[in-house]
Amino acid sequence: MSTLFDKLGGQQGIDQIVDDFYKRVMADNTLNHFFANTDMDKQRRHQAALFSQIFDGPNQYSGRQMEKVHTGMNLQQQHFDAIAKHLGESLAQVGVSSEDTNAALARVSSLKDSILNK
Repeated sequence: MSTLFDKLGGQQGIDQIVDDFYKRVMADNTLNHFFANTDMDKQRRHQAALFSQIFDGPNQYSGRQMEKVHTGMNLQQQHFDAIAKHLGESLAQVGVSSEDTNAALARVSSLKDSILNK
């Protein structure tokens, strides 16, 4: 049975999704300030590794825990919703089926409390 990672196109697919995702995020004035002082190449690598892990691909993520990464950022529900919207659009952009998009968004949503520090 193929994993969600495989259905999203493996590492190449994940990399395309992450590139498109950050184009959308950086064009969004409600979100881009969170990344003002961020090394975006490093950020993309971290994000791709995290997606690989949570979508049942290779576990290459060596970053900090979600709670630690997002502490002090004052992220709110609307920020999470905007991120999820952009991710959904990026998944559609690279041709991911709506079923697999929903599965991917459900995995990301399972991290919401950690990301929002709730």
